[in-house]
Amino acid sequence: GSPWLAQQGLRDIDRLRLYELHSTDARLLAANFKDAGRQVQVTSGDGLAGMKALLPPPSRRALVLIDPSYEVKTDYATIYKSLQDALQRFATGTYAVWYPIIARQEAHDLPRRLKQLATKAGKGWLHATLTVKSGKTAPLAEKRPGLPASGMFLINPPYTLHGALKEALPQMQQLLAQDRHAAHSLEAAG
Repeated sequence: GSPWLAQQGLRDIDRLRLYELHSTDARLLAANFKDAGRQVQVTSGDGLAGMKALLPPPSRRALVLIDPSYEVKTDYATIYKSLQDALQRFATGTYAVWYPIIARQEAHDLPRRLKQLATKAGKGWLHATLTVKSGKTAPLAEKRPGLPASGMFLINPPYTLHGALKEALPQMQQLLAQDRHAAHSLEAAG
């Protein structure tokens, strides 16, 4: 998913650093990129800890995509603390945080906390969500597995992204809708 898409957008001068915490998944990820050469590096380990060692990058330009499993409730707080540190180390970086919209308080608090963090740091932000179906339990015959909604929060987003998402999100909603509860939202500051 995300690593493959990121690789497709690389220029010759770009580098991609991938981290995977689960050892089995890290081996699979490394196997998927075995022919990528020096441009892509896969590390078995904690990406948030690895981020600290890589910031600021020599080029002084970077997009950091944070896409954890959120299997542990503390992931939400760890992301917040890691971004606090990252903004101090590398204030001009672009940071993108994917998160599931689920019935967990931490999931609902994360975008609010990230807005406060970005605002306090004097940085622009963009927050997009996409809902494809109701999250409520449906009768067994109608039940479709999978995540009903997710969000993406960016700090220092590219200036063209808001306009592109304003156009793309309604189309994504229409194409991916699984029931009448499909929706999207987009908000930005700075």
